[in-house]
Amino acid sequence: MILSDELLDIQGHVLLPRGTVLTDSMLALMPRHRIDMLPVLNGATSAPQLAANREHHQRRLARLFRKNDPDNDSDWATGLLRRYIEDYRLGKERAE
Repeated sequence: MILSDELLDIQGHVLLPRGTVLTDSMLALMPRHRIDMLPVLNGATSAPQLAANREHHQRRLARLFRKNDPDNDSDWATGLLRRYIEDYRLGKERAE
């Protein structure tokens, strides 16, 4: 499922931005925030649209982390941050 609008909590804070791919772990946390309905897109997103969204997020991350060399082990914190943001934006589940 993909959010069709921003997901707000009862105080009006943005919990998830529009376009977020909802994972099982995200859905499990909804009752904690007293959310019983979600604004989701109707129908399935086409493969070309998913590819375009993925490409957009990858270009955006490349721009945000343009000064970071992924092969530089001395800057491990920035590499870890980039990996977490990439996993979040692309809707990947983290293995725990």
